[in-house]
Amino acid sequence: MKEYDVYIFDLDGTLLSTLEDLAISTNYALEKCSMPARSIDEVRRFVGNGVRKLIERAVPGGETNPRFDEVLSTFKNHYIHHSYDHTAPYPHIIETLKSLRLRNKRVAVVSNKFYNATVDLCQHFFGDVVEVAIGEREGIRKKPAPDTVEEALRQLGVGKDNAVYIGDSEVDVETACNSGMPCVSVLWGFRDRDFLESHGAETFINDPKELLDW
Repeated sequence: MKEYDVYIFDLDGTLLSTLEDLAISTNYALEKCSMPARSIDEVRRFVGNGVRKLIERAVPGGETNPRFDEVLSTFKNHYIHHSYDHTAPYPHIIETLKSLRLRNKRVAVVSNKFYNATVDLCQHFFGDVVEVAIGEREGIRKKPAPDTVEEALRQLGVGKDNAVYIGDSEVDVETACNSGMPCVSVLWGFRDRDFLESHGAETFINDPKELLDW
């Protein structure tokens, strides 16, 4: 694995195993609005493009459903209070992040999760090890647009030279491309290797510690 100076990570499916809490909150909101529940595998396929897209995919009829906004609001209110229930870092994530910082590498997180949840989760699980956390918010286009990456680099005070993007989905591959950065795709997240390869992924790791092998 090549050594980089700056490491930009996706959050859900890359650093944190969040699928169970996302699925629980999705089904809570659906059931509150008398809609059918979704399986964990369905929710796995729905995530990656932010909360609004997750709910659009989960709700019958998507945004055309007259109760769409109610489901979205119910999801957000439930998830913000239950985002820690089953969520945890993947194995070797915390050790890898700490090792990167000890080697004087810069570390940031960019996510399509809404801003408050992104910041809270990063602070809760990683503290000061993650220097900058950028979530979905007004004025910054969500991934795969490069805005979140560019904002993270701006807050770190660094350029994209010798920076790498690490993620688990096709959205991350596209985000890295749009940001002019190499992408490392992780194989412990929400998408498998065949799917990622079909969407242009070329570099893969099976364990976070492989990022330290230079």
